[in-house]
Amino acid sequence: MARRFGKNDGIFFGVLLLVLIVGFAWHSVTKEGGDFVKVTVNGQLYGTYSLKKDRTVDIVTPEAGRNELKIERGRADMVDASCPDRLCVHQRAVSKAKETIVCLPNKVVVEVVGGAGADLDAVTARMPFLFCFGSERCR
Repeated sequence: MARRFGKNDGIFFGVLLLVLIVGFAWHSVTKEGGDFVKVTVNGQLYGTYSLKKDRTVDIVTPEAGRNELKIERGRADMVDASCPDRLCVHQRAVSKAKETIVCLPNKVVVEVVGGAGADLDAVTARMPFLFCFGSERCR
């Protein structure tokens, strides 16, 4: 009968788990903070709001219902919604670039944008081709 799980296998999986945890922690710590939140309703821009100014934004549309977004201490949090499941209210507050809060029944998306290098490609650290015309960062 062959051994299925030995000492070396345990060491390998332990090191692999440690590398994954350290990589995730590094990614979470080094992620850039955002400057603004962009709110879209049914694919249309509803508004852009600074994360630096504390405020409450009521997102009210006839077809989508009502959502309440609270911006406080550089973080945006969905605190109330008229949707039946209210999953968007239970999502954590967002503050880092490209983090989102989504309310599917009301078709509301809140996305954090801005921060240093927000317009750069994540792989090559260059601007995407569509935005390269006349920019020094494309070279």
